[in-house]
Amino acid sequence: MAVVASIAAGSAALAIGGSLVQANQERQAAKGYKREADRKAAEIAEIEKKRQAVPNPYANVTDLSGIAKDLGNQMTNPFVGIGVATQAAKMQIEEADISLANTLDTIRSTGASSGGATALAQAALQSKKGVSASIEKQEADNERLRAEGNAQLQRDKIAEQQRIQNVKLGEAQRVQTAQSEGVKYKFEREEDRTNQQLNRLAGQETQAKVNESAAKQGQAAAIAGGISAVGNIASSAMTAGAQGAFDK
Repeated sequence: MAVVASIAAGSAALAIGGSLVQANQERQAAKGYKREADRKAAEIAEIEKKRQAVPNPYANVTDLSGIAKDLGNQMTNPFVGIGVATQAAKMQIEEADISLANTLDTIRSTGASSGGATALAQAALQSKKGVSASIEKQEADNERLRAEGNAQLQRDKIAEQQRIQNVKLGEAQRVQTAQSEGVKYKFEREEDRTNQQLNRLAGQETQAKVNESAAKQGQAAAIAGGISAVGNIASSAMTAGAQGAFDK
């Protein structure tokens, strides 16, 4: 009976010792996993604290209406100052008067009839009028062409200025849009990298917590296993002792 008890005590001691060793290992492992989870949580908190502020990509957009200018003050009526070409006619009238006077003087000095002098003077006057009308028409045509050319030149200049304004406005809009899109792109790419890092750390933190929980369960299982082993050993010892007593 004493021998059986001694063996049972030794077996119980071994069982308890093994369980305690295993339980301690699991406890240490659980502590390590908890520290790992805490480190990951701290890293996540630090990253979130330093996370970039959400920008307004359109903060620097400005009013571009100042680029557009009113060109109305440059528009004039080139025909407003056009006049009738009367100077040539006046000159021709004067020349006709002088010619007529000279012709009459010539007729008087030669003794020619007054009727011939009158006819001659009228023919000379009619010729002068035709020349005067031709000159006047030429001057009027030239004035009209100059006015039309000036009008076309003004239209071309204004059209070119409008084209330049449209180019400047379009380029300014393109630059502002590109700057806004650049700010937005930079923010989104940085957010993507930060989120990937946070997701990775969150996964590691979660895994550490899972490992910690598993280690704690292992610790509890080791203790329970030791207690169960002691109980089994005790039960076996009692059974063996009873059987020996009966055999005697």
